[in-house]
Amino acid sequence: MITTSVAEAAKALQAGEVLAYPTEAVWGLGCDPFNEQAFSEILRLKQRPIEKGVILLAANIAQVEHLFAGLSETTKAQIIDSWTNRGPSERATTWLLPASSDIPTWIKGNHPKVAVRVTTHPLCVALCQAFGGFIVSTSANPAGLEPARSLQDSIAYFEQDLHYLNGDLGLSQQPSRILDAVTGEVIRA
Repeated sequence: MITTSVAEAAKALQAGEVLAYPTEAVWGLGCDPFNEQAFSEILRLKQRPIEKGVILLAANIAQVEHLFAGLSETTKAQIIDSWTNRGPSERATTWLLPASSDIPTWIKGNHPKVAVRVTTHPLCVALCQAFGGFIVSTSANPAGLEPARSLQDSIAYFEQDLHYLNGDLGLSQQPSRILDAVTGEVIRA
């Protein structure tokens, strides 16, 4: 199913379906992060090991602020600034945050932290809001292949195996950088 309706896409996620959708730089695959069966389908489609973990994408700070527990005020401010004060063509930032007990183990993989990004991409913001919370966001490509950069690329990889929310990519040329909020380590530059 290909749609331009955010409401239809959110219903697909709520029904346990996998959705391909445009993000800031590449197309992503998403699902309800609390639906293990949907998440397993993403891993099957991507041929990705569960140990790697995935990113959670949120529409606003309120959807993820419970994950700030234990972080200094300075670190929280740095994270929020990276999510809210960037231009549309600037690279997005994903942060590794302490995982709360409500984050499923399959989302974290073999990691004690969870990767989180608050997006400014209008379609992704609308999707997370319509869904009612954060969603899984992992690049739309089988392991080892280039991430999809269009609806056509996504369909070429996955055919009719999933739902598609058609729209425009953001203006960023690269997938998000990944930083560890606790150690300051750069995971993906």
